[in-house]
Amino acid sequence: MTHMSEEMKPAADAEQVNETENAPATPEAETAASEMSLEENDLVARIEQLEAELAQVQDKFLRTAAELQNYRRRVEQEKRQLLEMGKALAIRPLLEVLDDLERSLEAARQAEEQDPGAAYHKLREGVELVHQKFLDELARLGVQPIEAVGQPFDPTVHEAMMQQPAPEGVTPGTVLQEMQKGYRMGERILRHSRVVVAAPPNGDSQA
Repeated sequence: MTHMSEEMKPAADAEQVNETENAPATPEAETAASEMSLEENDLVARIEQLEAELAQVQDKFLRTAAELQNYRRRVEQEKRQLLEMGKALAIRPLLEVLDDLERSLEAARQAEEQDPGAAYHKLREGVELVHQKFLDELARLGVQPIEAVGQPFDPTVHEAMMQQPAPEGVTPGTVLQEMQKGYRMGERILRHSRVVVAAPPNGDSQA
């Protein structure tokens, strides 16, 4: 009898465990499980929302990068077009100067056939006309010659090529001679004037 009781005891324990597992959950356990499930759902929803927002940001970034690249290309293209337009506007008036020079040369050739002495005068008149027209076109573009002879030496616009003793009555540092004319366009120096500068009477000449 005792032996049978010992054999039945494990079976009774198993039945008790099964009854415990199959026992209905308490309200507190059900509430905790429900809250945990809601938190998991909220977390999943939040992750999905963040992933969607990240995708939107990435798409916006790619679109912005593409627009910026296209903008840079347009700017470079417009810059090249403006440069070409500027060249054309600057060159077109010079073509008329070239026309005048060619006409002057042709007139000099024709005059030489009739009177060799008159050819020189024709050529000189034509060159003077072309020279003046060229200066007029430069002035129209805002290009002006830099004053040099008789002016105090200014290293911002003059380039001293040599010095000579100052003549009587001339202040040392005055520009005596212009070896090459300089030009400016507004505040921009296109080319410095190459000049000879008056040195003190006892100063040595410098090349």
